[in-house]
Amino acid sequence: MKKITLHRGKDKAAWQLHPWVFSGAIQEVDDKPRNGDIVKVFNNDREFIAYGVYNAHSRVAVRLLEWNQQYPIDEAWWRNRIRRAAELKIHLLTGQNNTVRLIFAEADFLPGLIVDKFGDFLSVQIHSSGIEAVKTIIVDELVQLLKPKGIYERSDLNARQHEGLPDTNGLLYGDMPSEFVDVIENDIRYQINIIEGQKSGFYCDQRDNRSLTAQYVKGKRVLDCFCYSGGFTLNAFKAGASSVVSVDSSALAIETLHKNIGLNGFNPTMHRAIQADVNKYLRQLGEEGEKFDVIILDPPKYAPSRSALDKAARAYKDLNRRALLLLESDGLLATFSCSGAMDIDTFKQVVAWAALDAGKEIQFIRQFNQPEDHPVRASFPEGEYLKGLLVRVV
Repeated sequence: MKKITLHRGKDKAAWQLHPWVFSGAIQEVDDKPRNGDIVKVFNNDREFIAYGVYNAHSRVAVRLLEWNQQYPIDEAWWRNRIRRAAELKIHLLTGQNNTVRLIFAEADFLPGLIVDKFGDFLSVQIHSSGIEAVKTIIVDELVQLLKPKGIYERSDLNARQHEGLPDTNGLLYGDMPSEFVDVIENDIRYQINIIEGQKSGFYCDQRDNRSLTAQYVKGKRVLDCFCYSGGFTLNAFKAGASSVVSVDSSALAIETLHKNIGLNGFNPTMHRAIQADVNKYLRQLGEEGEKFDVIILDPPKYAPSRSALDKAARAYKDLNRRALLLLESDGLLATFSCSGAMDIDTFKQVVAWAALDAGKEIQFIRQFNQPEDHPVRASFPEGEYLKGLLVRVV
C-alpha cells in the first residue's frame, strides 16, 4: 500500500477525523499511486493517521476512510460500511414513506457516494474515484441488502470533473426505471423521474420541512416557489390550503407536478402551475398587487463555495425581499438555503436585511434543518448544508 506523508502542522484536521486531506497538506507521495488507490496517511513523524483514497487530479487529494490501522480497506470493509449506513436508515421506510437517503457520502463514512431509495428503485450518484473503483461491490451489497427492482446511476456531476471522471448515467442492475416511478412521502403519492429529473430524481431532504410547513397553511393562500415536482404544494393541499400557486422554470417539473396533483385527487381548480423564472414572476406579482398568506422559497444552491458567498448573499436577499413584499401582516415566509457555505446565522442576517429593504418587521418563529437520513458528522460540519427559517411579518 502506497504512503502519503503530511507536512508538519498540516495533520491536525486528519487527526480530528476530518475526512479531507487537501493537496497543499501533502509533503511526500511514495511510489506514485494511481487515482482511486487506497493509501496510508502518516504525519511528519511517520505516525499512522488513517487509510484513504488518493486522487492527484483533485484538490481533495485524499479522502480518509478509516482511522484504525487494524481495519484495512478491503472488500469486507466496503461491504460492512455500506450495510451499516443503509441499516441505520431503513426504519424510516414505512407505509407513509418509501423514499429515503440510504447513504449520505462523508456523513456515512463513504465519501463520494449517494444512494437514494425511491420506492422499488435505487438511485446512485458517485462523486469520487475511490467509489468508482468499488462500484461493483457497492451494487452487489445493495442488491443483497435491499433487493431492489433496479439500480440506476446518475453520476452527471461537476464533482466528477474535479476527480478526473467522465459523466456516467445508466442502469447498474435489474429493470430500467419507467419514465415515472411511483413513490410515497408523508403519505402523499408522487410520480418522479429518476432518469431525467434533477439530482437523483427527488429532494427527500425536505421531507420533514414539508410536513412542518404544512402545519401553517390551513385555509391559506400559498405561493410555492422553485416547486419542482410539488413537495411543498402537495403537503399544503393535504393540510387544507385554500389555494396554491406553484412556480418553477422547468417544463419537466411543471409536467410532473400536474401528474402529482391528479394522482392524489386534489382539486385542480384550486391550483395554478406557472413555468417561469421565479425572480421575474415575483416582480410581476408585486406589480400586479398580488398578496399571499404563506410563501415558500426553496431555491437551488446559490453559493457552491465560500468564494461565491457574497454574490449568493445578494441573490438570497433580493429573492426574500421580493417575497416579503407579497406578504401582509401575519403572513408567513418559509425560506430555505441549500448552500453549505452559508451558515444559519448568516442566512438570518440576509433575511433580516431583506426585511429591512422591504420595509417589513419580521419575527423568526422556527428553524428548519435537514432530516435524519442526512446526518451531520461531528468531524465534518461541511455536511450541514440545508437550513431554513419560518418568518412572520408583524
